[in-house]
Amino acid sequence: MLYQNQMLHYPFITLALWGMIMTSLICLRQPDLKALIAYSSVSHMGLIVSATMIQTPSCLAGAMMLMVAHGITSSMLFCLANMMYERTNTRTLAMMQGAQTILPLMTTFWLMANLTNMAIPPTINLLGEIIISSTMFNWSQPTLILTGSTTAITAIYSMYMFSTVQQGKMQKDMINSPPQTREHLVLMLHMMPMMLLMINPQVITLT
Repeated sequence: MLYQNQMLHYPFITLALWGMIMTSLICLRQPDLKALIAYSSVSHMGLIVSATMIQTPSCLAGAMMLMVAHGITSSMLFCLANMMYERTNTRTLAMMQGAQTILPLMTTFWLMANLTNMAIPPTINLLGEIIISSTMFNWSQPTLILTGSTTAITAIYSMYMFSTVQQGKMQKDMINSPPQTREHLVLMLHMMPMMLLMINPQVITLT
């Protein structure tokens, strides 16, 4: 009976994991900043769907961690994208280059958001992904190929997004307006929960 249930879940989990890879590849060729962030969120949803299909306590705990973690991360990335849009009046990545020359502190927030999106230690993004990936590997070894590939592609497009927006020659059309207090406040309100959850991730799983 357990084997039959496992085989029943295979098509849905495979579809979710394959969707992760497809959306991650779309991110690599995405010229629109907000669309890139949106597709990144869809990619992470595939891992959450796979975890909820397996329905083990550890997978559900990992899915809950990843949902909360990526909710904060993607919200911060969208806020940063909107701040760039207010200065450039465009969402095209090629037209946003050179932001670090006039907004060095915002570059730090960009770096933190992208590193969190990549799930580096000691973020809860990494903890959630490790819990889900290890449980899925115990459930079915071939899933490691798809999850590993997606993790690598996520790292590539996250650094591509950061380097494209922050580095390079500053565009002439960019509005050289100083960072505002409201912008720093919004970004700090994203950073603080991230830091607190790194210290005590058990709050999410209620264990």
